[in-house]
Amino acid sequence: MSWLLDSDPAIAWQVSSDPGLRARVAREGWGARLLALQGADGCWDGGACFPASYRGPSDEEPGQPWTATMHSLQTLQIFGLDPAGPSARAMIERVAAGCRWEHEGQRYFDGEVEECINGRTIETGAYFGVDVSPLVARVLSAQKADGGWNCYPSPRSSFDTTINVLDGLLAFGGSPEVRDARRRGEDYLLARGLFRRLSTGEVVKPDYLDFAFPYYWHYDVLRALDYFRRAGPPDPRMAGAIDVVRSKRQPDGRWLLDRIHPGRVHFALEGGVGTPSRWNTLRALRVLSWWEGAP
Repeated sequence: MSWLLDSDPAIAWQVSSDPGLRARVAREGWGARLLALQGADGCWDGGACFPASYRGPSDEEPGQPWTATMHSLQTLQIFGLDPAGPSARAMIERVAAGCRWEHEGQRYFDGEVEECINGRTIETGAYFGVDVSPLVARVLSAQKADGGWNCYPSPRSSFDTTINVLDGLLAFGGSPEVRDARRRGEDYLLARGLFRRLSTGEVVKPDYLDFAFPYYWHYDVLRALDYFRRAGPPDPRMAGAIDVVRSKRQPDGRWLLDRIHPGRVHFALEGGVGTPSRWNTLRALRVLSWWEGAP
């Protein structure tokens, strides 16, 4: 705990729950730095999903840039920037007024056509107090028969898209229809133990067992468990995923950064792969406390 407290306000306030520390997120450290990078057009790096200068992956720039608006807003939410604070209100007003999607120039909080993007837009919009109910209705209509969602035209859902939509619907709250859609999406993941194929029981992707931060649109077991921690009581079907978390705890009680998703960033939030991770440690401790405290 002392190691987590001796950190940026974005982490320290979440350990102490000190409202004074939380207020510092907008004025100091990572939160202040990221807020200051918003452009006059309301966007970060000139774009909604991609920087204005981005021309696709290359040998010089592998991966996906993480500097545009969608990823910056998600990061500010994870930091716990107070949505009622003046910095957040002014920031969101600029996004709503000026930022447009690359797809067809849609207004930012109207979303676009991919459900993985729309789920993340719902999450940050709901967190920062924007009315995203029309976008929620669109996402509900796109739910697959198996209970999840997929960005691509497939009858089967994907873990990645499903967790992005679930995070959005949880932040939105809302009607019995929304809660029912969440339940079906949760069952899609729980029936697969959060990381296994329903047909064979094999691990869907080894990447899902690596804990990354920031995670952006990517799925992993720790991200999924952190969603379920916020959503309700534990379910016995996630016991195998809990074992994965426990297995990664180091002798000193910390968790390492297993993966960094490649791509351009504004600034680093962690050390390199294989180094102790404050963000992973914070999230893993929360998950285990929730699991072990269940009746």
